[in-house]
Amino acid sequence: MNRWYKRLALLVRLSLADLWHDRNVSLCMAASLVAVIAPLLLLFGLKHGVVSQLQQELLSDPRNLEVKMLSSGHYDNAWLQGLQQRPEVGFAIGQTRSLNTQADLLGAQGRFADNVEVIPTGANDPLLANPLSALQPDQLILSERAAQRLQAQVGDSVRLRVSRRLNEVNERGERSLRVQAIVSSLRFARPAAFVSPELLLELEHYRDGYLVAALGSGSGQSLEAVKVGYARARVYARDIDSVAGLERWLNEQRIETSSRLAEIDSVKAINHVLGLIFGVIAGAALLGCIASLVGAFLANIDRKRRDLAVLRLLGFTSAAVAGYVVLQALLLSLAGYLGGLGCYYLGSLLFDQLLGSSQATGAFICHITVWHGLVALLLALLVAGLVALIGAVRAIRIQPAESLREL
Repeated sequence: MNRWYKRLALLVRLSLADLWHDRNVSLCMAASLVAVIAPLLLLFGLKHGVVSQLQQELLSDPRNLEVKMLSSGHYDNAWLQGLQQRPEVGFAIGQTRSLNTQADLLGAQGRFADNVEVIPTGANDPLLANPLSALQPDQLILSERAAQRLQAQVGDSVRLRVSRRLNEVNERGERSLRVQAIVSSLRFARPAAFVSPELLLELEHYRDGYLVAALGSGSGQSLEAVKVGYARARVYARDIDSVAGLERWLNEQRIETSSRLAEIDSVKAINHVLGLIFGVIAGAALLGCIASLVGAFLANIDRKRRDLAVLRLLGFTSAAVAGYVVLQALLLSLAGYLGGLGCYYLGSLLFDQLLGSSQATGAFICHITVWHGLVALLLALLVAGLVALIGAVRAIRIQPAESLREL
């Protein structure tokens, strides 16, 4: 008794030989599949490319993840820790009052930058995207514009200076800090110094009249009874989809906020509209493809009734004949898919060349991933296999005697 794989190999050889014998008809059927598969791949490639580009632009700008707290209050460490532990939050760090977030910086050779923003930072700060953002109190990160004013490089020493008036006496606190990194102006355009939250609190306490030894202060009230508090926080959502929930939670705490939720919603709306358009067109094309394939396969079976009857006369079972018909359909769909994939590749190159140079579209990308290609292949084989089953039902009804009637 022949093993199953030998019988399968025989069916494959017969299917390929028959398709090659009727290569003109086979070419027409494969071309009809290419005419459906290639436009669908191009359409999906455009949808995926446009949406991916917009989402990448959103993710590349950390300001799209930021939810700004507009109103000031008094928030203790417990509130800040609760905020940091919320599932929507990717990064949160306390900030002092706005008046206490400025300082003067002095570099080498008398270089000076006055009223520079002092911003707290910590590990995994999305604004900096730098592993060195977990700073010690004697370290800082400069923005590019601040570094240019001071002509400072990584590893240089910079003096931070703040002033206050205490008991009718003008005083000045100063501390030497080491530059750990320089932030590109693409991420932060203004002159700024990113410091540890401990140093920022020291600057606020110094201006409030307390004794801060780290700033060279020798006068002021003791810090022993001072409770740590923040006026607001720098808050970033975990991802794009978490911005709305985070802003809603802050608003429920009666905190006035602002974010780029409108831009995020517009990208989601574009994705929804493009998905709906693609779904409708793909559905209509799929129905047309199924109708075309059903007609083509049934006509092909009627044309080959005598050949199929001969196979039955030679001992092929009903299952073997049905498998023969389905196997031919799968081979044709594979050829059609490969042809459609080739047409998609050429079309995507053309789209990228023509639309990528347009000022309106910018860096345009039309592409699908490997997984998209595999899913499209499986769908093509599934549709062809299901349609071929309709023809297989008719094929197995052909009796072996039909081959003898025409002798």
